[in-house]
Amino acid sequence: MPVLQSQIDTHSVEFQENSEAMQTCIDEFRAVEQKVIDKANESKDKIHKRGKLLPRERLKLLLDRGAPFLEICPLAGYKMHDDKDGSMAGGGVISGIGYVEGVRCLIMASNSAIKGGTISPAGLDKSLRVQEIAKENKLPIITMAESGGANLNYATDIFVQGARGFANQARLSAAGIPQVTVVHGNATAGGAYQPGLSDYNIVVKDKAKMFLAGPPLLKAATGEVATDEELGGAEMHATVAGTAEYMAEDDSDGIRIAREIVRSIPWNEQLPSKQERQWKEPLYSPKELIGVVPSDAKRPYDVREVIARIADGSEFLDFKPLFDNQTVCGHINIEGHACGIIGNNGPITPKGAAKAAQFIQLCEQSNTAILFFHNTTGFMVGTDSEQNGVIKHGSKMLQAVANATVPKLTIVIGGSYGAGNYAMCGRGLDPRFIFAWPNSRTAVMGGAQAGKVLRIVTEEKHAKMGKEADPKMLDMIEQATAQKLDAGSTPLYGTARLWDDGLIDPRDTRSILAYLLDICAEATARPLRPTRFGVSRF
Repeated sequence: MPVLQSQIDTHSVEFQENSEAMQTCIDEFRAVEQKVIDKANESKDKIHKRGKLLPRERLKLLLDRGAPFLEICPLAGYKMHDDKDGSMAGGGVISGIGYVEGVRCLIMASNSAIKGGTISPAGLDKSLRVQEIAKENKLPIITMAESGGANLNYATDIFVQGARGFANQARLSAAGIPQVTVVHGNATAGGAYQPGLSDYNIVVKDKAKMFLAGPPLLKAATGEVATDEELGGAEMHATVAGTAEYMAEDDSDGIRIAREIVRSIPWNEQLPSKQERQWKEPLYSPKELIGVVPSDAKRPYDVREVIARIADGSEFLDFKPLFDNQTVCGHINIEGHACGIIGNNGPITPKGAAKAAQFIQLCEQSNTAILFFHNTTGFMVGTDSEQNGVIKHGSKMLQAVANATVPKLTIVIGGSYGAGNYAMCGRGLDPRFIFAWPNSRTAVMGGAQAGKVLRIVTEEKHAKMGKEADPKMLDMIEQATAQKLDAGSTPLYGTARLWDDGLIDPRDTRSILAYLLDICAEATARPLRPTRFGVSRF
């Protein structure tokens, strides 16, 4: 396969400036992630005095030591709902993909150290997204539950859609995907159905509480007086109601039992023998990705410079390179996984859209996963573009993206504007995974462009009425529109709303993609034993 030759001087002043600008972006989102951790740690002494562990301490005990863990949507809900300063981002849930007893699992842990693990609307969206990932990739789910349930300030935003999480659990069980839950504390009202719908339940003695109505509500509704333990204590559920299969002495013991359950299931033994993959490292270090992208978003660069630092041996088979250079397509390998890649060197032209649509169909034919690297202002506009069928060819590209069944992985490495976001497999086109670099921007159009559009529209509206628009008013409309769109296109704004599965350091792109491709390959190879209704307790 041809080898890419980088044209970037990594010792240049320009590379250093780019690196510093990107590092600033990285530091910004890492600081928010740390802020959330620090907020949880404020409760450490109080939680330890109760004989419990912090949620991230539970997570550390559950995961195999030294194995990778990819957190999903860590900043969901950033500065939304009750999160005034970013310290409560995450939606009340910690989630990610990691290894437990050598089995790759989807982990969900109630972040009970922050507002009792109550779920915000963003937290519900995050939980539903995590369930979708588990289903698509055939990953067992382990939940460490301790939550006050829905954040009552937003109960009306959560209540109806909350049922979807329970429906997903039932369907995951029926699909043959095991679900294990450790109940570390409260699981009340609707929250009681989460462990109830799990296939394996572990309750922590003297700590777990599962009931549809707690003592105060019970007394108010029926007049009956009962204690927490009588209504829904761990011992009652393990010995009387039969809702729990196992009772643990404490948090650590509950996690030990969860690991033993995973070990007892011959999950990996059901896979065909795995072929050992061989690969060469890129000729150019992935660490150089911090300085590849210009600090000025208006300056163009060749996406092949990114590919050269991700592909095995920096090898890239360029597809139709002479037909259109704005849309770059080709074949690469990442840690031995063959994949197609589509990137942008500018707007998507009619020829570029046709080229990409053909390439996607070829990948579908050969069962090759597709990577999408966004950096586009959208589709090319103008008389020439319209007359050459940009709508027709763009529609073909959208059809190809929407209907391709091979794994589609998206990284937003720069701008992702307008219908270009759709054509490059943005969130609305259901990529298997989507992550973003911290310099990225996602919006219907650039702020300055939007401001000028509204200015022109306002001027024309006044002209039709025979009036002249006030220049000061036009300036105000243009500036306000630009500011609003720019504020709503930042990486933190997008990741808060689950437009992606998380922000990543560009230097981690190759290793994360290799991990994701391995997940997808394992899911393709894994047989399941579905049932009609899933596993029920009788």
